[in-house]
Amino acid sequence: MRHRVVITGIGVITPLGCDREEVWNALLAGKSGVRPITSFDTSAFDTRIGADCPDFNPGRWIDEREAKRLDRFSQFGIGAGSLAMQDAELSADKIDATRAGCIVGSGIGGLRELEEQHKRLFDKGPQRVSAFFIPKLMTNAVPGQLSIRFGLKGPNWAVASACASANHAMGSALRLIQYGEADVVLTGGCEAALTPSGLAGFMALRALSTRNDAPEKASRPFDKERDGFVLGEGAGMLVFERLDHAVKRGAKIYAEVLGVGNSADSYHITAPDPAGTGAAACMLGALKDGGVRPEEVTYINAHGTSTPLNDAIETKGIRLAFGDRAGKIPISSTKSMVGHLLGAAGGVELAVTALSVQRDVVHATINQDSKDPDCDLDYVPNTSRKVEQRYAISNSFGFGGHNSCVLIGKYRG
Repeated sequence: MRHRVVITGIGVITPLGCDREEVWNALLAGKSGVRPITSFDTSAFDTRIGADCPDFNPGRWIDEREAKRLDRFSQFGIGAGSLAMQDAELSADKIDATRAGCIVGSGIGGLRELEEQHKRLFDKGPQRVSAFFIPKLMTNAVPGQLSIRFGLKGPNWAVASACASANHAMGSALRLIQYGEADVVLTGGCEAALTPSGLAGFMALRALSTRNDAPEKASRPFDKERDGFVLGEGAGMLVFERLDHAVKRGAKIYAEVLGVGNSADSYHITAPDPAGTGAAACMLGALKDGGVRPEEVTYINAHGTSTPLNDAIETKGIRLAFGDRAGKIPISSTKSMVGHLLGAAGGVELAVTALSVQRDVVHATINQDSKDPDCDLDYVPNTSRKVEQRYAISNSFGFGGHNSCVLIGKYRG
């Protein structure tokens, strides 16, 4: 027997804001969160734009002393996790804490702390390296910190699989509840790689847009003039809960989590398989896991990074998975407005997908100005759309050839 699983809490920290409804309304309005980078000097960089989180204030959740002991990615995770728990109206005294877990993904972890302590080591010597270096750097700091904060004594670990990290984390959370190992899991992803080394590293791969003169136009998934992704930061955290547990306590329910599909391209460490078979297998795997037919899918939240290779190959994968139905499914990329949040992307995007399913609205893919013959599906160009929802897929594909897709459906009792 597999238990049914639902989403009962959502928390997001994004370049468009740190409030669920604020972010949702900005997405529906087609607002871009891409802007010139001001947190460090970018004069020597080819790319000088990014999608940071200017409205984020860690003091909203963390006192000043504690904040200094946390890398920015952990601050994001704690903020989004706190919002999700608050939204779900959950606390340790309301649940069996031994059956409450926390699984969080991050592709890179404490990159800002790594930069700072590396500089200290070589400028001032090993005795000046901070005692908090490793606890701030480690990817598993976030689920550890959240378990301490909320008294979550159940399964607890971190996932690192590049841009698929959050989906892999959420897939793990789904399985824990489905098979009776937990009642509640706080899950999602967080990332803060918008730093000098992060920007330089992706720039060296020629993966980033250089549209510095028009930041709001730089992220343009599936558009013919796309020239790379925009590096972003933030977090998306959700509360997954066993259905009967949620109903018993009178929780509000955003959507039902039905299945997860995972695959590997086995092709190249940074480039997706040009045949699109890995992406297709992942989507079909999620549908099979959830018992949903391809013709029943009413929305796809695409990985949609705005890179020449990814968008064309994802399109090919969708065609392989859905056949003639592919052109009839509304597809949109949240990254067109918030940039690429790397390991946090899947968390934010599943949160958005859940709101779409609950409210029967899908946001647009902005900057759809010129058609690419290799990207010939319905990407909901430039204007949000009312779409009656039944089942939706959220795609995340990462460096290393990691693919993970989460399937959700409208909750109908």
